Amino acid sequence: MKHTHAVAILLVLLLLPCCRQAAIHTQPSEHDLVFPDLAASWDEGMPLGNATVGALVWQKENKLRLSLDRVDLWDLRPMENRDDEKFSFDWVKEHVRKKDYKPVQKAFDEPYDRQPAPSKIPGAALEFDLGGMGKVEQTRLYLNNAVCEVRWQNGAVMHTFVHAVQPLGRFVIEGASDTFIPELVPPVYDQSNKGTNNEPVSGLALSRLGYKQGTISKEKNKIVYHQIGWGGFYYDAAVKWERKGTRLTGVWSLTSSLGSQKASQLVDEALANQAETQYAAHLDWWNAYWSKSSIHIPDSLLEKQYYNEMYKFGSATRSDSYPISLQAVWTADNGNLPPWKGDYHHDLNTQLSYWPAYTGNHLEEGMGYLNTLWKQRNTHRQYTKDYFGTGGINVPGVCTLTGEPMGGWIQYAFSPTVSAWLAQHFYLHWKYSADTRFLKERAYPYIKDAAAYLEEITVMKNAYRTLPISSSPEIYDNSLKAWFTDISNYDLALVSFAFKAAAETAAALDLPHEADHWKALRNQLPDFSTDSLGALNFAPGHPYKSSHRHLSHQMAVHPLGLIDQSNGEHDRRIIKATIDKLDKAGPGAWTGYTYSWLGNIKARALDGDGAAKALHDFATCFCLRNTFHVNGDQSGTGKSGFTYRPFTLEGNFAFASGIQEMLLQSHTGIIHVFPAIPQSWKQLGFDRLRAQGAFLVSAEREGGKTTEIKITALKGGILKL
Repeated sequence: MKHTHAVAILLVLLLLPCCRQAAIHTQPSEHDLVFPDLAASWDEGMPLGNATVGALVWQKENKLRLSLDRVDLWDLRPMENRDDEKFSFDWVKEHVRKKDYKPVQKAFDEPYDRQPAPSKIPGAALEFDLGGMGKVEQTRLYLNNAVCEVRWQNGAVMHTFVHAVQPLGRFVIEGASDTFIPELVPPVYDQSNKGTNNEPVSGLALSRLGYKQGTISKEKNKIVYHQIGWGGFYYDAAVKWERKGTRLTGVWSLTSSLGSQKASQLVDEALANQAETQYAAHLDWWNAYWSKSSIHIPDSLLEKQYYNEMYKFGSATRSDSYPISLQAVWTADNGNLPPWKGDYHHDLNTQLSYWPAYTGNHLEEGMGYLNTLWKQRNTHRQYTKDYFGTGGINVPGVCTLTGEPMGGWIQYAFSPTVSAWLAQHFYLHWKYSADTRFLKERAYPYIKDAAAYLEEITVMKNAYRTLPISSSPEIYDNSLKAWFTDISNYDLALVSFAFKAAAETAAALDLPHEADHWKALRNQLPDFSTDSLGALNFAPGHPYKSSHRHLSHQMAVHPLGLIDQSNGEHDRRIIKATIDKLDKAGPGAWTGYTYSWLGNIKARALDGDGAAKALHDFATCFCLRNTFHVNGDQSGTGKSGFTYRPFTLEGNFAFASGIQEMLLQSHTGIIHVFPAIPQSWKQLGFDRLRAQGAFLVSAEREGGKTTEIKITALKGGILKL
């Protein structure tokens, strides 16, 4: 079994005590990003992060630039019409019934497109003058160490990293020229900067926020930037450095008024400490992270992409962090707001982002998602009461850092089934951890709240339980046609899953009456709608007949597993027909995440070659050179009609999950080793992937045959293999 990353970092730690003459020692891997130059745009920069702060290393004009970001830099002004009488599901239903939908679009869609906030906002940047440094020879991102290295032809070298557990970054430059010192560059918020961009996908102009430009204070070797935002919010960026001969060492930090720390004090304290000490603590975290699991597969492109995705996952989430937003800690550094305002999209973006936490054996990192949703329950209950007029809990499909609704296309921005999909992540954490305390204190209470809300919002119609109006995310966009009078397969799958999960978790807690109640509700639901070929429809009378990016109609197949290969021939026919329809309609309207999701679906269908092809297409056509997913096809090979490049992360993390699904599946209660690998894969293996039931599984395959399986039972219980 290979342990490339874990062993590499262990070697670095062993070397540190006897090699104090330089602060940063690195260990390369075959998965590192290596280029002969610095990237020329922010979205191709080398990413560094720790889920609180992040940086992108690139070149802007003749400056080496570190774009600095922090997760809680937000303009939290409320959306328009939040307290209006129009903020009501009943009001929307009535306009759908009357076929008078313009007022709904005007109330919720148009303000999201027109107003710059609420929104994620950028932090600042550091720039170093490259004039005296000569030509760059190589830029490398060391995944083992989470360090970016820049080498120049004259022998100078820069190492920079974002500390794994502290809200700061460090840089060490050996052979620095006298002019190579940091300059702190703020975003241009001043309204005198007449930004012209008025489109939320590529990002509204920053000047639209209406901020007064922040202040900068400079000392001999320290710069502090203070920016006041909306409603008394403010943030600070600071950098401090020292020079000894041609060696330049520095520290930066970014803090906000939503936290208790101050950037100026943090850089003072950090620079007073040895870089070696801070780096050792940084490596301790990454050593532990990489030791959780590993894979090796005979496809070098997929393997490299996988490790880069898991590196970004480790850079974007912690147990105590906010969830992963559209761009996490890498907000656009181009004078605009980030694509789609950098918000929290719960119609697939946050959900797909956490798929690799479970089989990847990173449950702790995944807790940042669940902890935030748990803390925001009162906010979401109030939203549920205000908009839907019910008890229980639903969640805005598009929301702010603090969980407040932001508007947008309300078929998903105010979808009636969002909390059911979020509840699945509480369910998955319990299934993979076998943590009975979590089940009792978190999983069942959250799932029960979501199920109770769904019981109240659903109605009986023609002897079946259904929704009064229903939708399927992004199907027919934001038009009147996007609302169905019959329940969509998307909504039906989520309602069915919520009642099923509520029954299962109640039974596990020995609450038979509650379990029976949820089972009875689930039995009132209709069957999934299929077309004449047996493929899943969007909704009754609405077959999948043209390409679409959001695979919402097949939610029952993946990720919910309600329709599964293991259930028999009936389900297998539905899965095959549904996938055949996807393939036949083609990828004209797909984005990058569609390919990642399709890789997961085909793995669930036990089609290893199909899964590998979909993931190959994602990696080669929808990612920039730093592996960032940019939605549109960048290859010019016709993999999509979308060729734009707004950067979001869900496609990246769904890719990692797709690789895991190929290697290990356990969603049926039976552990399947190598369930969906291509026929050509003869030599491969994985170490410490996690199966449901809290089993850690390691396996090797040689010459096309499985030669070794090792299983560690963390909680005991019955194992089915």
